[in-house]
Amino acid sequence: MNTDIESLFKDKVLGHPAGLFVLFFTEMWERFSYYGMRALLILFFTASIMEEGGWGWPKEWAYAIFGTYTSLVYLSTMLGGYFADNIIGIRKAVVVGALLMTLGHACMALETTFFIYLGLTLLVFGSGFFKPNMTSIISEMYKEKPEKKDGAYTIFYMGVNAGAFLGILLCGYLGEKVGWSWGFGIAGIFMLFGLLQFWFAQGIFGSIALKPKKENEDVVDIVMDTSPDYETSEERRNPFTQVQRIMIVIAATLGLAWILNDPISKISEGEYNLFNFEMFGLSGSTVTILFALALFVLLLVIRIPRYVKTTREKMIAIIFFAFVTMFFWAIFEQSPSSLTVFARDYTQRTLEGNAGLTFKIVNSLMTIIPLGVISWVLAMLFKKTFAKYSLSNIFLTLSFLIVWGIAIWMLSTEFQKDQTEVPASWFSVLNSLFIITLAPLFSKWWESKYNPNANMKWAIGMGLLGLGMACVAFGAGGIEPGAKTAQVSMVWLILVYLFHTMGELCISPVGLSYVSKLVPARMIATMFGIWYLAIAIGMKLAGMFAESSESIAQEHGISYFFWILTGVSLALAVLSAILYPVIKKLMHGVR
Repeated sequence: MNTDIESLFKDKVLGHPAGLFVLFFTEMWERFSYYGMRALLILFFTASIMEEGGWGWPKEWAYAIFGTYTSLVYLSTMLGGYFADNIIGIRKAVVVGALLMTLGHACMALETTFFIYLGLTLLVFGSGFFKPNMTSIISEMYKEKPEKKDGAYTIFYMGVNAGAFLGILLCGYLGEKVGWSWGFGIAGIFMLFGLLQFWFAQGIFGSIALKPKKENEDVVDIVMDTSPDYETSEERRNPFTQVQRIMIVIAATLGLAWILNDPISKISEGEYNLFNFEMFGLSGSTVTILFALALFVLLLVIRIPRYVKTTREKMIAIIFFAFVTMFFWAIFEQSPSSLTVFARDYTQRTLEGNAGLTFKIVNSLMTIIPLGVISWVLAMLFKKTFAKYSLSNIFLTLSFLIVWGIAIWMLSTEFQKDQTEVPASWFSVLNSLFIITLAPLFSKWWESKYNPNANMKWAIGMGLLGLGMACVAFGAGGIEPGAKTAQVSMVWLILVYLFHTMGELCISPVGLSYVSKLVPARMIATMFGIWYLAIAIGMKLAGMFAESSESIAQEHGISYFFWILTGVSLALAVLSAILYPVIKKLMHGVR
């Protein structure tokens, strides 16, 4: 056994090595900063200049840049993963990512045009270095203890959602109620604390994830394909030809140029437009992205038939899942865009009397209980690691003292008011709250004899996504076309996040797991690339869908927009269910 792993498992917290909780808190602060900033971005861009201190942008501009930003975050993971595996090592990649994100948030706190754009750029590259490599460290830690890996990822996932929950709650409140700089700035401060506590506790990992991988080192935990036609010889491999590499470069370059050009051309009102031409009656932008997609599809058509039958069919199954997942995220990610604007402009958020008091009590419990639980975990880590890693623990403790201070100040301030105005960003908190509450129930479901096949999980997930959109579509039914404000009940948005979270639990945690199970080890990087590409496209589509909401709301009403998304979700749910026997056969027994 690796001596570093043996040493790591000596000091335990909740039955797991203390090092897992160093990662837990590092990831928690990264998610705090990412989701806290994300919750404010659309609101800041579209807030009025004079009254609210925002930029006063049209919503279409804000949605365009938001879609590009979130799309690039996922595309950058490929770059970060490459550097970690081949040049600087996983742990250094985490540090670089955390540092870039800290600088990015600091830039955004300045609120000037140059620094907002620079901040978003730094956040994109920072996320790319950070996001894929934290889970890689856990994978290496538990390489020789696979029986404990599921529990480790569950704990880590709770850290992810705890950070998202606290980030949206506190950054959202500070940004909307105090000032945008406070919301952006506090996100950067806690990212810095996450970086410092990780940096000063690195010794706990020994040499784990310190050096770049060797070319022949198997770094991905997968279930191997042992079927008779599994490709075991060098001759049967399917390397990329020179022409295929050129196709990849062209498609990637055009796709990236299109993603960047979309918000730039809109915000500059056409002054800067890389694709300022027309062809076949279509705009240059449309022609460019269609050509890039056609090249990518052609590449798949050329390559997939060259694999042996089992591998080929499993790859087709992955492509189907990626296709559905792309639309799942395109609709799910209306949360920080069109649904947040709906919360601000069309939702009754001012509560008085018993309603206001009830919200204050519920919000206080939602804040204090999770903070208390996480602080208890912090205390246990403190006992195990303070002697060796005192600086790390001091920075971590200081960060929690600040969080407790902000939380108590926020709650006491609200209790002193006669009426309560719920921040528009508050509703996004419900996603993390519902995940923490419902994840154990879904985990038991997956472990029971009623565990559905993969594409039935996608069918259920898309069905729940559609049900959530149907709730807000029904609730918004009374809003007239072109209306700027309305007073729709908060209940409809709460139901949206409930159903959408259940849909996410059916799809999000299992996606990469199925990719790793369905392809041979040597193809894992390529298929992960396709998977993250699908998510990136979904993120950009989310921005495009949100953009269309404005014109649809003007002509037909905002309810009509949500009914369209309901229809797309339910159609893909039905398609997934109908294709159940086909996909099951393509997966060759993998569950």
